[in-house]
Amino acid sequence: YLWSGDPAYWAKKSPILFPIVGTLKNNTYYYKDKPYHLTRHGFARDMEFELTSQTSSSLTFTLRSSTETLEKFPFVFRLDVIYSIEGSTLSTEYKVFNPSDDNIYFSIGGHPAFRIPLSENTDYEDYYFEFEHEENTLRWMISPEGLINPSAVPIMTHTNILPITRELFMKDAVVMKYLNSDKVRLRSDKTEYGIEFSFPRFPFLGLWTGKNGNFVCIEPWCGIADSTTTNQQFINKEGINLLTPGEVFDRKWSVKVY
Repeated sequence: YLWSGDPAYWAKKSPILFPIVGTLKNNTYYYKDKPYHLTRHGFARDMEFELTSQTSSSLTFTLRSSTETLEKFPFVFRLDVIYSIEGSTLSTEYKVFNPSDDNIYFSIGGHPAFRIPLSENTDYEDYYFEFEHEENTLRWMISPEGLINPSAVPIMTHTNILPITRELFMKDAVVMKYLNSDKVRLRSDKTEYGIEFSFPRFPFLGLWTGKNGNFVCIEPWCGIADSTTTNQQFINKEGINLLTPGEVFDRKWSVKVY
């Protein structure tokens, strides 16, 4: 079910987006009047985590702030990513800890990619997203610089079905905000194979594929790319999360395969 990571299309499989989601304007943000620089989706996806706990059904990996991260992100943090399996369901849990005496600000999200078609008798465009509830939602368009345009276009109106087509992703990811649904299925009427993706308490959802790749990403986000009209102040960034000293931020998404 998971994408292979073929570098001809997209070399990643399920990166962790932290401490930002998406792109910053000019790859820059300001905190306490000082500029900092982060590339798209932040640094966690390119860093090595430490295995800190293991059971028969779960693994916990940990990333801690360091001299390297503090140059880009001036906050002391600990990030635990917990993978657990129960039956046919794989869950991914993010826990962000603030061990410091100061507030920290961050975004976090997932970027898992799933292979389609899932069976030999189906094609890419035989698949569709089936949301848990009827949606009336907009698509927030992405600029050539990777920023969110302030205007949006309708993408789902009184329906819970979004067909998957190559054209859907021609203008980058499909970005949606504050959906009614906490679950979405990736499925086709031509096969019994599919997935059910649960993303409670994630206010933003991205859907994306690489050009002509036989996969689709379902991306639950607690954060979003900068707007084209941003003032680049980190604490005012849309989707930013505030974590006070000693507090723990906890989110979980899961995939059930069938």
